[in-house]
Amino acid sequence: MSEHQAPDSQARMAELFAQGLTTGVGRGIKHDSADKHVTGEAVYIDDRLEFPNQLHVYARLSDRAHARILRIDTSACYNIPGVRLAITHEDIPGLKDIGPLLPGDPLLAIDKVEFVGQPVLAVAARDLDSARRAAMAAVIEYEDLPPVLDVVQALRQQHFVLDSHTHQRGDSAAALASAPHRLQGSLHIGGQEHFYLETQISSVMPTEDGGMIVYCSTQNPTEVQKLVAEVLNVPMSQVVVDMRRMGGGFGGKETQAASPACLCAVVAHLTGQPTKMRLPRVEDMLMTGKRHPFYIEYDVGFDDNGRLHGIDLDLAGNCGYSPDLSASIVDRAMFHADNAYYLGDATINGHRCKTHTASNTAYRGFGGPQGMVAIEEVMDRIARHLALDPLAVRKANYYGKTERNVTHYYQTVEHNLLEEITAELEASCDYEQRREAIRAFNADSPVLKKGLALTPVKFGISFTASFLNQAGALIHIYTDGSIHLNHGGTE
Repeated sequence: MSEHQAPDSQARMAELFAQGLTTGVGRGIKHDSADKHVTGEAVYIDDRLEFPNQLHVYARLSDRAHARILRIDTSACYNIPGVRLAITHEDIPGLKDIGPLLPGDPLLAIDKVEFVGQPVLAVAARDLDSARRAAMAAVIEYEDLPPVLDVVQALRQQHFVLDSHTHQRGDSAAALASAPHRLQGSLHIGGQEHFYLETQISSVMPTEDGGMIVYCSTQNPTEVQKLVAEVLNVPMSQVVVDMRRMGGGFGGKETQAASPACLCAVVAHLTGQPTKMRLPRVEDMLMTGKRHPFYIEYDVGFDDNGRLHGIDLDLAGNCGYSPDLSASIVDRAMFHADNAYYLGDATINGHRCKTHTASNTAYRGFGGPQGMVAIEEVMDRIARHLALDPLAVRKANYYGKTERNVTHYYQTVEHNLLEEITAELEASCDYEQRREAIRAFNADSPVLKKGLALTPVKFGISFTASFLNQAGALIHIYTDGSIHLNHGGTE
């Protein structure tokens, strides 16, 4: 505040600060589109007015998990009225692979298919039903190949999309051998469908200079821009992506929104007509990946109080048929394999298993939940083995403030409030009283049983690729006082 401000102005500013009106801190601010959401006025991609002469695209999907393509005949597609074009990978003018970080995701299958639901060809027609009927009329001949469908089989056969790697601190083998107690076990952690309200969808309009305007439901507009440019073999500057809002994403539209956008762009490029592709729900669930299922094996040593002496963990992520983002997802599972606990001497192995299923992808938590579930299973297993309260075992293994505070990847845990938070929660939720009430109930109830859990979470918020830990924004302030904010986020 300037020393030259008038006293009454200073008093008014003080009053505003006291009311919290000069900042957003402590104030409820509704979503920018909240009114439109609740009234149904919010415009999604499928709500946009269709362009004149717009084509609709439908992809013919593989019905084989692993097979060599012997022949594709699209001539019968053109017998369906309204069909404009049928394409295979041979019709793509530029790059044929749309893998986000590493190759392995052909836009349309090349020579073989590697999961049920892989796009093999695409048909563009005046309406979606005609495109679908035409795509199903195409003839595809296959020679079946042996599929790998189980993550344990893939792990045993070392059938990986990328090499495995290890985080290690100390000598876990020696620690396990000398531990008073030792347990081994395994568990499966299932996948999860994103099931966003709006399926994958794109609508594109070719521009006069050979470029493309892309209206897309995506969490990564820059990547869609890059991949559309690559499949068309044009500079990125000739592709514009317009992304107002998504009808849900949860990670499912980070990389896998690119396929419909690129297919539309190829068709629009070849025909000169605006093109739209909206995946029906069944095709969306067949074509796109899910949360990575994990298979976990553990070997853990501990003392009479349940405190860890050493641990070996193998985290096997079911990546599906291609790398996608699996390297980073398994990395994050490894980084979160300690959750809130000091592991002692530890060896954490991460495996990126290849199976002939849809390529699994980003999902809320990005591998972190799978890593945390593994160590929480270990904590519960130790508690059952020693007949101890599970919370007592967890507290015995908490990271300390000045010692036992270094992770298995050699990062020091700072500003640790675990003990204080846990004590406050135990008191405020009457943990001990509720635990005793549950014991009494379970003793008298032969069928119905109750349970109680208080579980900590430590979650890292940065990217393992350090260059991604940045952001920027551009603000325009206009002469009438209105503001335009341009930033790199979606929604």
